[in-house]
Parts: sequence; C-alpha cells; structure tokens
Amino acid sequence: MSFLLHIEHLVAGWQQAATQPFDLMLAAGEIVGLTGPNGVGKSTLLAALAGRAKIFSGRIEQRPGLRLALQTQDVPPVDGLPLSGRELLALTGASDDGLPHWLADRLDLRLDRLSGGQRHYLALWAILQAPADLVLLDEPTNNLDAAGVAHLTAHLRERAAAGAGMIVVSHDLAFVHSVCDRVLELGAGDVE
Repeated sequence: MSFLLHIEHLVAGWQQAATQPFDLMLAAGEIVGLTGPNGVGKSTLLAALAGRAKIFSGRIEQRPGLRLALQTQDVPPVDGLPLSGRELLALTGASDDGLPHWLADRLDLRLDRLSGGQRHYLALWAILQAPADLVLLDEPTNNLDAAGVAHLTAHLRERAAAGAGMIVVSHDLAFVHSVCDRVLELGAGDVE
C-alpha cells in the first residue's frame, strides 16, 4: 500500500482552534473512521483536509496529484431546481454503475421529486463515484434506511479495494466498525 496522506500534529478550526493535535497516516485502499462526541472537531478535521478550515499548526503531506472528494452534512436546497439525478452525477464525473435499483430507476427525475433519503444517497453516490483518490465522508449514514446503509457499506469496501483511501466521520458505531480498517475515537482531551 502506498501512502496518500500524512498528518502531523494538525490543529484546525475556524476563527479559533477547534481540535486537539491530530496525527494520521492513511494508505491507499484504507478506510479510517473517526468517532467521538459532538464538538471535538471531527468535521473540522475533514474541512481542514479539504482546504475549507484554517490550519493553526501542524502539517498535511499529500501524495502529489492527490484528487480529493468531500461529502459534508450540508444539504443543498433543491426545491425548484430543474436538475435530474443523472445531471448531478455528471457534474461530479460519477458513474451510475452499481447504484442500487431503487435509485437507478429514478435518475431521470428531478432532485426535488425524490425523497430526502433518496436525495441524500444520490448526493453521497455523486461524491463516492467521483474520480478521487481520497474520499472524506461526514456522517454518510444520516437519513439512510437499512438498505442504504448496507449498500453503502459494500460500496465503500469496493472503492477501497480499487485503491481509494477514505476517512469516515460517524456517530453510527456499528457502521464504522463494519466498514473501517481502523477506528480512532476522538475525545475532548485526547484527539489522536
């Protein structure tokens, strides 16, 4: 396995630091889970890796040419937006290969005609299938039913087997432990 990402003593935040120093080495094909209570900076760490949050100290070393995809908890408003599921996938360069039948059959519908769970999974799929070496996922099981979580779990393992590295933030401990190679539990005083 080759390294994708090396993080040393990273402290990140917005107007002020929101994390304890964080260290991580991530290899291609590896899935690392981040768990812990609200407020310890799990989402902020992902935002820093994606260049969205401020880095106060520490360093991030990435494999040259690394392509990154970030899924956030933010749900963009789609009411009145005449965008179909197929068009959303095209925007990220994602393929619909492997999409579950309960969603593949609805790709030509406008996003605002899909249920909240269907929209969430389609947006998640657009990130997962985008051409990226490193995929950052923030609470990906939110709004998913059991079938969606099962499909997501299987697909994450397939993406890892194909060489993508992933960092998954989640409070869904069963999901994290079933899909991740390593799980780091972050706490108020012991962010790893």
